[in-house]
Amino acid sequence: MSVDPALVGGIALFRSMDDDERRALAGVMDLKAVGAGETVFREGETGDELLCVVDGRLDTLVNDIAGQEIVLDAIGPGDTVGELSMLDGRPRSATLRCMENARLLVLGRDELLRVLSRAPHMALDMMAQMAARARRVDDLLRSRVTRNVNEEVAQKRTPVERVADAIAAFSGSIPFLILHTIWFVIWIVWNTALPHGFDPYPFGLLTMIVSLEAIFLSVFVLLSQNRQAAKDRVRADVEYDVNVKAEMEVAALHAKMDRLHEEIVARLRRMGRELEGGTA
Repeated sequence: MSVDPALVGGIALFRSMDDDERRALAGVMDLKAVGAGETVFREGETGDELLCVVDGRLDTLVNDIAGQEIVLDAIGPGDTVGELSMLDGRPRSATLRCMENARLLVLGRDELLRVLSRAPHMALDMMAQMAARARRVDDLLRSRVTRNVNEEVAQKRTPVERVADAIAAFSGSIPFLILHTIWFVIWIVWNTALPHGFDPYPFGLLTMIVSLEAIFLSVFVLLSQNRQAAKDRVRADVEYDVNVKAEMEVAALHAKMDRLHEEIVARLRRMGRELEGGTA
């Protein structure tokens, strides 16, 4: 299928090329339509083609050691994908899945090398795109390492939750107890020992104030406890992730030990046969 040079100009990698170079490049490219949900290529497959997204959206995916699918990057119009495997000749490092109907420009390895020989500046553009994608993957990996529960929950606090946490923390402290003890002693002495008391026994005003304070404090403490419950859920998720990773590592170590055991047994058998042959 013939390719319109205007489509080539919409790809970020080729924007530094002039019109003649784009027309020449369009002559060696193919236009491919991909439907939503279709897998363009899978991790581990061989690949010698560069894919350029004209329109639509695709995701690059990998599976972690726990078998969970991770979205490494979202590929949209103007982006390219597949250059890594095409350049080093190694299998695909991720799976590419189409999330919305898309059109792709396909450029083979030999054709790309010829284009790079005529337009060396394109190699710098390609390296810049690969570096940007590597940085995005680094950011993603940093967000998937074992998380600090306290920092993660604290970052999501609203102003009301911050106030509730501060009040709940203060109400459970020794200074809070000392402050109220001093307050109650002064109030009782003032209204019993002094002649001009404003709240005589049984201290109805003090009882009302303390009751209102208890109501508000209980609400703030409950809010803080709800946040602690959310923090505990995050901690449980983190512990689960750690346990799964540890289980996978232990399974990998068992597999390595089994292979080493098999190799040692095989070597001993060969040595035994060689010794038997020598003595014979």
